[in-house]
Amino acid sequence: MKTNDNSSKKILGLHHVTALSSDAQENVDFYAGILGMRMVKKTINFDAPEVYHLYYGDREGSPGTLMTFFPYPGIYKGRKGTGQMTVTSFSIAEGSMGYWTERLKRFGIDHTGPRQRFGSEELIYFEDGDGLGLELVATAGDRREGYTYGHIPEKHTIKGFYSVTLNQLRHERTAQFLTGKMDHLLLAEENGRMRFSPSNGAGTLVDVLAMPDGQMGRGGSGTVHHVAFATAGDDTQLEVRERLDSSGVHVTPVVDRQYFKSIYFREPGGVLFEVATNPPGMAIDEDIEKLGEELKLPPWQENNREIIESNLQTIKFDSKKFADKLCTTTT
Repeated sequence: MKTNDNSSKKILGLHHVTALSSDAQENVDFYAGILGMRMVKKTINFDAPEVYHLYYGDREGSPGTLMTFFPYPGIYKGRKGTGQMTVTSFSIAEGSMGYWTERLKRFGIDHTGPRQRFGSEELIYFEDGDGLGLELVATAGDRREGYTYGHIPEKHTIKGFYSVTLNQLRHERTAQFLTGKMDHLLLAEENGRMRFSPSNGAGTLVDVLAMPDGQMGRGGSGTVHHVAFATAGDDTQLEVRERLDSSGVHVTPVVDRQYFKSIYFREPGGVLFEVATNPPGMAIDEDIEKLGEELKLPPWQENNREIIESNLQTIKFDSKKFADKLCTTTT
C-alpha cells in the first residue's frame, strides 16, 4: 500500500452520507433501533423545509460517522446502479460479526456473507427497508468508540463509516478525479474494485467498482443523494473550491448548513460530491447530552416553526423496542 505525507492534504476522509428514504419513523427504527446509531440531529432539509433531515452518528455526531436522510413520504423507489454511490459500509470491532449476523436475523433482515475482501476485511451486506445498500465491516485497528442507547453491548457498537462504494461503468475518470483533485491515493485493487484514500484507515476509504455491463442508477428512496468529504475548516474548503474551479469543475459557492459549510460538485462519473467543514459541529445549537431530542430549525425558519411542525410526521424512538437479548449468548 502507498503512503504519503498528509500535512498538505485538504481532504481528510469521509464526513457524511445523505440518502433518500420514504418513511421517517421506519428510518428512525432502523438506524437508531436496529443498528443502534445515535440520532444526533432532528432538523429539516434547508432546501425543502417540509421534509426532515435526520442525522445518525456517534455520541457527538463526529464527522466520519454521520449517516443522514431526507425522508420524503410517498417518494418513488430508486434503482441502484452505475453513476451512483451504492453501498455505505460501517466499521465494527473485530470479533463482532457473529453478534451482528444474529441480530439481523432476529429482526428479519436478510444479509449475505460473511465474506472476505482485500484479505483482512470480513463483511456482510444487507439493506434497509427502502433498499439502501449497507455493509458492516469487521477489522482490527479502528479505535473510535461507538455509541449505545443501552440496547446494544458497547463492544459491538457501530464505530462510524468504514468506506463507501461508487459504481461506475468504467473506473478511469473517477479514479483520476480522486487522485488528481481530491487528495486520494490508490491503495489496492481487487476484482474490478479500486480502493482510494487520502490517508488509509476506517472512515477514509472510497472504493470504485467498475460495472461495464451495469444499468444506470435512478434516484429515489433507497439511493444515496450525495457523499460528503471532510475538510478542516473554512480556509481549506476555499482552497479545495479554488482547485476545482480553476480546473474547470462546476462547483457551487459555499453554502452554510449551520452544522458545517458545504460546496457541491459532480465527479466525472456523475456522483454528487460535497466537501464539508468539520466545524462547527452538531453541538452548536444543543448540548451533547441532548442531541437529537428536539426539532432544531435554522434561525431563518424559527418564525415558521408552527407550520413546519404541522407538516412533519411525528416521530419518536423507544430503545426498549429494540432491547438486546443476545448479549448473554453471543460474543
